[in-house]
Amino acid sequence: MRTVDIALQSPKHVSKLVNITNRYPFTIQLRQGRYVVDGKSILGVCSLETSKPITLEVYSDHCDALMDDLQPLMC
Repeated sequence: MRTVDIALQSPKHVSKLVNITNRYPFTIQLRQGRYVVDGKSILGVCSLETSKPITLEVYSDHCDALMDDLQPLMC
């Protein structure tokens, strides 16, 4: 499992995140406090408070390409 913090500062960032995560077969979850949502669900991601950092969890050890794609969104 790999974990990174991301910042979603606009609806465009939310859309970009969901488009990126849907390209990969891994299980991806977003965690903020006690809330956990599917990282591939636009509704789930929109339900989080975007003014605070969000923890992205990838349930795979071989996700370097995904991490490269997410680099612009990382804190």
